[in-house]
Amino acid sequence: MTTDVWFVMLPGVLSLDMTGPAETFVLAGDAFRLHYIGPDEQVPTSIGMTMGNIQPLPDTLPTGSLLVLPGVCDSNQFFSTSQAELVRRWLTRQQPMIHSGQLTLMCVCSGSLLAAKAGLLHGVQCTTHHDVISRLKAAAPGAIVKENRIFIEDKGIWTSAGITSGIDLALHLINRLYGPERAMSVAREMVVWFRRSGDDPQLSPWLRYRNHLHPAIHRAQDALTAAPQRSWPLVDIAERAHVTPRHLTRLFKQHLGISVRDYLEQLRLALAEQRLLQGSGVEQAAQAAGFTSARQLHRARQRALADQSTSVDTLHQH
Repeated sequence: MTTDVWFVMLPGVLSLDMTGPAETFVLAGDAFRLHYIGPDEQVPTSIGMTMGNIQPLPDTLPTGSLLVLPGVCDSNQFFSTSQAELVRRWLTRQQPMIHSGQLTLMCVCSGSLLAAKAGLLHGVQCTTHHDVISRLKAAAPGAIVKENRIFIEDKGIWTSAGITSGIDLALHLINRLYGPERAMSVAREMVVWFRRSGDDPQLSPWLRYRNHLHPAIHRAQDALTAAPQRSWPLVDIAERAHVTPRHLTRLFKQHLGISVRDYLEQLRLALAEQRLLQGSGVEQAAQAAGFTSARQLHRARQRALADQSTSVDTLHQH
């Protein structure tokens, strides 16, 4: 079986939104056949290159096709062009096939905004890049917008978050259509360490607490993220950061809002989840991530869930 993949190309297309999934599908061998369609024969991209040999928008697509809407570098500008309007009307005409499951829709990053403008997301659970969430809600008031997701599927419509999440979603679809062995083979070829699930947060522990400028904290984080599974006495971490343990504790609380121990535990939780996604057992995943046992991993998970619940309650109060 070969799946036809149709990339809709508009001026300003984010190159990695398109090339990331495209390369992923190509590495799956003869499983996918790629097409590039749009109003123009060639389009300028986000990196200054021009992509050509773009075919006109067909009246209909073959049943079983995958339709991909990449994002653009400035969605305010490039989704307001005459070309985008042509695509919007064309997408609206594809709505019956999409909603009946004859076509699968894949939106990468701000591509979900174009789907929203075409009326495709009403009553659909969806997501997008965290910087565009509010605009997605405004463009599709009837959509069920989910925040802090890598990707999500509902009614045959897949939407994803930031630029590289298109690769994650492409790997997930390969897994869905052709099995985990082929998906893992592609991931290894691409040197992608693991395939994230859709429920993973957009801002992982490796990124979430990096929005600061303090060099000592960065030194500590660099050491911990390089090997979260090893034993880390506070004195060793402080030595890597070139500060005292007491001062490092104060810095983490002041700049990150969490303790050194909690930060390390979040890294280990993420590492354990990666191992589980790769097929490891719970005990094996726990020990590989630096936990002493599956029970300790379970307790860490429970604390993380409690923290998430507390954060949601706080947001609701505000």
